[in-house]
Amino acid sequence: MKNKSHLHPKPSSPAGGPQGASPHPNPQGGLIRHSSFVISNPSSPAGGPQGASLHPKPQGALISHSSFVIRHSSFVIHIDHGVTRHPAHRMAEPVCLDILPGEQVAIVGPNAAGKSRLVDIITGRWPLLGDEVHYHFEGSPHHLASENIKVMQFRDSYGDTDATYYLQQRWNQHDIADDVPMVDGKPIIALSSGELRKYQLRKALQSQPRLLVLDNPFIGLDTEARQQLRDTLATLIREQALQVILVVARHSDIPDFITHIIPVETGCHMLPKQAWVPTQQPAAATSATAGTSHIACTSPLASAEAQDATTPILRFNHVSIRYGSHTILHDLCWTVHRGERWALSGANGSGKSTLLSLVCADNPQAYACDIELFGRRRGTGESIWDIKRHIGYVSPEMHRAYLKDLPAIDIVASGLHDSVGLYVRPKPEQRHTCLAWMERFGIEALADRTFLSLSSGEQRLCLLARAFVKSPDLLILDEPFHGLDDERRIMATHIIEHYCQNPDVTLVIVSHYEQELPAGITHRLTLQRHS
Repeated sequence: MKNKSHLHPKPSSPAGGPQGASPHPNPQGGLIRHSSFVISNPSSPAGGPQGASLHPKPQGALISHSSFVIRHSSFVIHIDHGVTRHPAHRMAEPVCLDILPGEQVAIVGPNAAGKSRLVDIITGRWPLLGDEVHYHFEGSPHHLASENIKVMQFRDSYGDTDATYYLQQRWNQHDIADDVPMVDGKPIIALSSGELRKYQLRKALQSQPRLLVLDNPFIGLDTEARQQLRDTLATLIREQALQVILVVARHSDIPDFITHIIPVETGCHMLPKQAWVPTQQPAAATSATAGTSHIACTSPLASAEAQDATTPILRFNHVSIRYGSHTILHDLCWTVHRGERWALSGANGSGKSTLLSLVCADNPQAYACDIELFGRRRGTGESIWDIKRHIGYVSPEMHRAYLKDLPAIDIVASGLHDSVGLYVRPKPEQRHTCLAWMERFGIEALADRTFLSLSSGEQRLCLLARAFVKSPDLLILDEPFHGLDDERRIMATHIIEHYCQNPDVTLVIVSHYEQELPAGITHRLTLQRHS
């Protein structure tokens, strides 16, 4: 059951009070509680002092009228020993928290620690036992908590969980109607994940919320876009009295405008809020356990087909990709040989995901281009499954496509057959291989947990294990460390480095963070945006 603050419609008459309130009169500016929410707007009406009730009381006193509470307050959010009614949504200890005016907060902790669960409690998503969350948005014209709080979660997704994701896949634009919305002169489905992120933020701010909650806001943004987002938020905080709560897995993602942090430790343990100094960053981990090492890094293509080592793994010959009047790739020539390690870079919207969709046989425009994969030209009779069986692949698009709530081990096993979902039951020896890769990524205990019940970081580790499970010749890793905390990122980096010690393995990796690239990169390709 969602917090009722999200269910009440706007009041039809300011004089009459919010719909659903008790018949007792309430002056404008009081703090109003409707069973499961409290919200305040202490603007000063003509009939009395700011935030006063009809019954004079000392500063800070509380008056209860069955279904609402009126009191003075200096907090923005107040939670006193908050415990959700449903045990599945609880933190390890009752939540005690005050967020004061002017405080900019970061909730920081490792993957699956309980950061998003804490956000759900702060924003009133779940009803609490006893006293509910109290909100006090001074000077706000809005009457509902849901109008003053805007929550945005970025977990490798382009949009809502509906058919719009299919439209967002830019290589399917031949199916798009002519009335698709335009953003900055481009169809919305032509935006990269980073471009769409910025558009969604602008759209969210149109309602002028007082509190903006951003979960993993920097995922998928290039260096310039990350700085632009930090600058934009700092300007909004300074000029519009906006308060921000950021949810991040890495201390390095905490912007300078943050004044306080709330650490969350593994097991849903919330530590007390503490002041934050921008230079106050813990030392990054320098090593991490990379799981077991008994998995052989074989190369099925090299052993089974024994191709000439001089035959390119892939070759692009003057490839151009356009969508309408918008050029994504222009006259690209690119050759990759077996054993090379490529770092693919470029700003948001430069065509990295489009390029990789051509490699992975997901883009129908590949048939109109001069492209060779594993020694065969596209369109000469090969099936996409002939191509995919040699490729281990993970990307933001793939993460977003997995909406099936299957056991995590089935997600990993689907990599054996390159399917989204599991349609062929793995043999016992294949299941053993899946469990071995899950153990290596530190997620073997999650094998029987359903995919959608996992945290975003745990889901990403499942998809990484899926990419490796068939010992592919070509690894295509598009932002593979999205949403991972430092320890798990280093662990995944070590696994990639170890796997690529096999001279027959070829790597193409995309990352907007230079420091995330594994050791041993031999070549680089940087794409430029086209106007």
